Amino acid sequence: MTEATLILYSIYIFMLAVFVGFEVISKVPVQLHTPLMSGTNAIHGIVMLGGMLVLAKAPPDQQLLVWLGFAAVVLGAMNLFGGFVVTDRMLEMFKTKKSAGRKS
Repeated sequence: MTEATLILYSIYIFMLAVFVGFEVISKVPVQLHTPLMSGTNAIHGIVMLGGMLVLAKAPPDQQLLVWLGFAAVVLGAMNLFGGFVVTDRMLEMFKTKKSAGRKS
């Protein structure tokens, strides 16, 4: 694989990951964003996978590919972690609270 083909291949993977993530998330109604946060964590995992593939295939002298892959991994990881935090908060709302003075 030539260097120019590798660059185009890596940029194509990155753009495809961004497009798929945007299309899937934009189709979710606003009322369902919190309940579906766990499912969308998988989308962020795909973005991270795309970034890792770009980083794995990028030669060290191609700084554009290295930075694109790094940005995809960092942003995907932030979204993934944030999704788990929001999901945990949402699940906390449904737990019953035990009062200190009452016995069950």
